[in-house]
Amino acid sequence: MKKKIIFTSLLFLLGFILYQVYAFFLAPSQNLQSLYLVPKDAIYVLETEEPIDTWDKISDGQIWRHLQKNEYFNKLTESLNKFDGVFHENKGIVDFIGNRSLLISAHMIKKKDYGLFFVVDLQKYSKLNALKSQLSNFVSKNYRVTTRKYHNETINEIYDKTTHETLYISFIKNQLIASYTHTLVEASIDQYQEPVIGRDLNFVEVHKKVGYNDMFRCYFQYKYLDDFLNYFSDKPNNIINSMSNNLVYSGFNFDLKSDQIIFANGFTNTNENTENYIKAMQKSGVGKRTVAKIAPKRTAIYMSFAFDSFTEFYKNFESIQQENPEHYKTYQNNLVKVEDLLKINVKENFMSWFGTEIGLVHMQSTSKASAKNEIALIIKTNDINKAKTNLDFILKQIKKKTPVKFKKIIYKGHEINFLAIKGFYKVFFGNMFDELEKPYFTSIDNYVIFSNHPNTLKHIINDYKKKETLSNSDDYNTFMKSFDKKSSIFTYINTPTLYKHLQYNADKNTLKKLATNKDYIICFPQIGFQLTPYKNLFESSLVVNYQDPEIVKSKDQFNDINLVGSIFNIADSNVETESDLTIDGSQGIFNIDEVYLEDLNAITYQKKYENGKTQIMLFFKNGIRHGKYREYFLNGKIKITGKYKNDKQVGVWKAYNSDGSLFKRMSFN
Repeated sequence: MKKKIIFTSLLFLLGFILYQVYAFFLAPSQNLQSLYLVPKDAIYVLETEEPIDTWDKISDGQIWRHLQKNEYFNKLTESLNKFDGVFHENKGIVDFIGNRSLLISAHMIKKKDYGLFFVVDLQKYSKLNALKSQLSNFVSKNYRVTTRKYHNETINEIYDKTTHETLYISFIKNQLIASYTHTLVEASIDQYQEPVIGRDLNFVEVHKKVGYNDMFRCYFQYKYLDDFLNYFSDKPNNIINSMSNNLVYSGFNFDLKSDQIIFANGFTNTNENTENYIKAMQKSGVGKRTVAKIAPKRTAIYMSFAFDSFTEFYKNFESIQQENPEHYKTYQNNLVKVEDLLKINVKENFMSWFGTEIGLVHMQSTSKASAKNEIALIIKTNDINKAKTNLDFILKQIKKKTPVKFKKIIYKGHEINFLAIKGFYKVFFGNMFDELEKPYFTSIDNYVIFSNHPNTLKHIINDYKKKETLSNSDDYNTFMKSFDKKSSIFTYINTPTLYKHLQYNADKNTLKKLATNKDYIICFPQIGFQLTPYKNLFESSLVVNYQDPEIVKSKDQFNDINLVGSIFNIADSNVETESDLTIDGSQGIFNIDEVYLEDLNAITYQKKYENGKTQIMLFFKNGIRHGKYREYFLNGKIKITGKYKNDKQVGVWKAYNSDGSLFKRMSFN
């Protein structure tokens, strides 16, 4: 009897083992792709085949150690650290499962909150019910585990008694899905029978090209990029908005080759409603970037549009326009109106001298007054003399046919003119350059520069003459070695400069956020994004440079705007105290702020207090300070007197106290 029991037990055990071998090795698998389970509104998806090794390398790096101190990254850090802790505290499970494919996606769950979603491919181990049970109960007694059904799938709820947070886990075929946001797990279950991102042809196209190289892959879905950035700031950004409207997905292979720089290479596709100039860029080859010779060092954002030739680009642009007969008819009508009004030939007089690059430059504002004016369009010409001749002809026609009376001025040897045709660029290129509403222009070397404000042109001329351009920046030149010299579309961002520029356009709340998070913005001082045509896609390169924020600060002087009062009250304050003029430094009181003229032909400038009394009186000649300077107290008494000659302070300058007594005098050569 005893032998019979033992024999029966052995048969049962042998049968169980054979069944497990069959189920584990021989039974057909019904595996599901990880991407099919990612909810459709993912902003980005991170994918890696070796999550433990990859996370060890990232979390031990200088970049992540710095970022995880920031509140915006805190949520991501906490979630990853919890998973990291689980892995390392349960080494036996990790050794059993091994390094499995891991996906992490980010989703907006509220206007100002995002959640993370995780997918782990268990492969054949998903067939072991014991393993599922173990994964659901790998936690210590500090957790409480419950289960519930959702659409016939089991969701395991692991409640942390210490943090009062719940991790939601479910098993869908061979995949383990998890999130600290239950709606993301439910959204995954809802759609796994009819996946969205994983079957989106645009995504499949990019995913196929990216492959499985390097540490990890990252995919961006531009449709939700605006929503994600609203988490950080309420201010709209034209460049980000343009990316959201024109691009669909970008996929990158990421690699951390050092603690100082992040490299990513991949592909980007565009949508069917992409603006025509983007479609034309895709068909017009690449060009060399040279606008850095003119763009000032204080450039915050430099966008380059380059091609084999502008003639070829414009030919493609027109051809694409014709695909929409209604739009093309409107476009042609606008061209005809301009040509009939001015008696010019747009292609001959305007476009014939365009070279191989057009650069759009956003510069750091020099003051509150210029905060929204520091934008310039820089065109490389194929013949600067031809450009000047044709622009002169257009200006003569404008004077003949319109009442515009703008008189050109000479500023430091450069003519500044006004191309008085409303919406001139929008007529030809749609929204590509819609920020240029009133194009003043000048020329430097082989380039023609347009801007909404003549003072921006003055600043560009000044910086060029002082050799304060991007091409003379060692940091810029070193960074650009990471990219091909030729591209189609290229964006360069200098974040310390952008940070200072944003201060002038920010409200109080945004100013506080900027100041609080400054170290997490400027620690990536340079970012570059390059697009190069590749069949029906763009080959893409993203490079991010990291530096310790203290090193960045040592290179640049940061003066955060006073957060107590609005930026717009600082320069125009009527408040006076006895210590008005007790300014540190030998020249402090005589460092006069730049003045921004709306009309460069003006010979006087007057600024008044709110009570109507004069605050500043200043004389100009050809757009530059030339003549007497007078500044007054609110009580009408003189505060500062002096004289300018060709924009330079000359002679004896005097500063007075509000009671009329002399405070300081200084001689200028």
